[in-house]
Amino acid sequence: MGQDLLLGIDIGTYESKGVLTTVKGEVIAQAAIAHKLLFPRAGWAEHDPELTWWGDFCNLSKKLLTTQGVSASDIKGVGVSAIGPDVLPIDENFNPLRMGILYGVDTRAVKEIDELNAQFGEDTIFNATANCLSSQSTGPKILWIKKNEPEVYKKARWFVDATTFIVARLTNRVVIDHFSAGCMVPLYDPWTSKWSDKYCKEYINLDQLPEILWSNELAGTITESASKQTGLAVGTPVSVGTIDAGAEALSVSVTKPGEMMMMYGSTIFMIQVTDNNQAREKRLWAGPYLFPNTWCLLAGMATSGSLTRWFKDNFAKDLISKEEAGGDNAYAELVNEAGATPAGAEGVIVLPYFSGERTPVMDPRAKGMIFGLSLTHTRGHLFRAVLEGMGHGIKQHVDLFTAIGARPHTIKSVGGGTKNKVWLQAVSDISGVPQEVAPLTFGASYGDALLAGVATGLVASAEEIRVWQGSPTVVKPNDELAKTYAPLSEIYAQLYDATKNQMHKLHELDY
Repeated sequence: MGQDLLLGIDIGTYESKGVLTTVKGEVIAQAAIAHKLLFPRAGWAEHDPELTWWGDFCNLSKKLLTTQGVSASDIKGVGVSAIGPDVLPIDENFNPLRMGILYGVDTRAVKEIDELNAQFGEDTIFNATANCLSSQSTGPKILWIKKNEPEVYKKARWFVDATTFIVARLTNRVVIDHFSAGCMVPLYDPWTSKWSDKYCKEYINLDQLPEILWSNELAGTITESASKQTGLAVGTPVSVGTIDAGAEALSVSVTKPGEMMMMYGSTIFMIQVTDNNQAREKRLWAGPYLFPNTWCLLAGMATSGSLTRWFKDNFAKDLISKEEAGGDNAYAELVNEAGATPAGAEGVIVLPYFSGERTPVMDPRAKGMIFGLSLTHTRGHLFRAVLEGMGHGIKQHVDLFTAIGARPHTIKSVGGGTKNKVWLQAVSDISGVPQEVAPLTFGASYGDALLAGVATGLVASAEEIRVWQGSPTVVKPNDELAKTYAPLSEIYAQLYDATKNQMHKLHELDY
């Protein structure tokens, strides 16, 4: 006798994950595949869409279907998420025409951002889209392709993100959810919930953009071709899906106004649900959430987990060698060194702008900085300062949310970074906000499974995720340490303003 199972697969920046669940949220199996982020030149960040996006999906699907007692006919719904907003031009057969250009970590379109702001006006774009142009924006990157890769541009039938690409391969239907579309600035009009060509007609036709649906609707079913490549049964329903951050937020039961998701991944990403679609700020992003009649504020720092990875790879080679020889995990040892260092890192402050910065400074030309060094400082000081630097950045965001009347009453943290207790505690101590860490940390793939369940009608509503998750662990701020961090946060905020001209000069020199 068969069983009703849901498959969720998420394609992340450095890793893809998949999960099989029952319709009650019980995890049957999970799998993960690591992959590479490509940096062809300074300011560029890309994925191979064939190898990484589609390849990882197929491999994870086939791997999960080898679970004992599971057959393809048991899978009653498939949910997909991936990084975004990305830019991928594809032809009429859903074949990629170049590497996928990633979200805000890719800063190649600086000139195009300036060009569009000069043409239309920054305030005009903001008022029309609830967002300012930044390295996160899709439109400038499409314009970049038109200017720099005209042959690719001419062949493009659609411009899509990673989720749309995968779903198109699965169903032959080119769709995107409203949450993801809202991130494709300035192509989406949040006030009409439709594509608009007011600020993009010179570089894209609206019929080159996907059909817009809600994330919990059905996109279609598995085709014969997709079945052969994924192992999934022909006719299996596939939900529209969403960007990984949206699925991640759902996975930790962020569904109601005042609830915020804090994703500790390669980047830090924040999503707060609000019941006020006028809640917006130039240094944040805003748009529709996953379901009809919902709105959210969004924020994202450009480097987080990727910065800790960079630090480990470049400053902990001795620990890596020991790990490879059978010793303790190199990253865990770094965390221990940071934990043995006093809060405040004895005056070392890191600006984590190592790939430019998204919110709140919206500056792709920004540069990373290690400030306050002396001969008394050690590697532990530096690594703690890296973690605290991201904490200072998060405090800036919490202060911005508060200023526009949308202070979160609950922060629900998720992602690989939640395993770093020093980082978690520093964020709460610096920001003054407690964090809830859900007991189930499968991430976006878990949210994908839920979306598939809702789309197929096997799960009553997205609110079922609260039952799926159970009670969280709470990280409470240390009021005494807040006094230590307050003046350091002030210095952190001043450092960018004091040095941004020099940062921009370095950028002009192509550094």
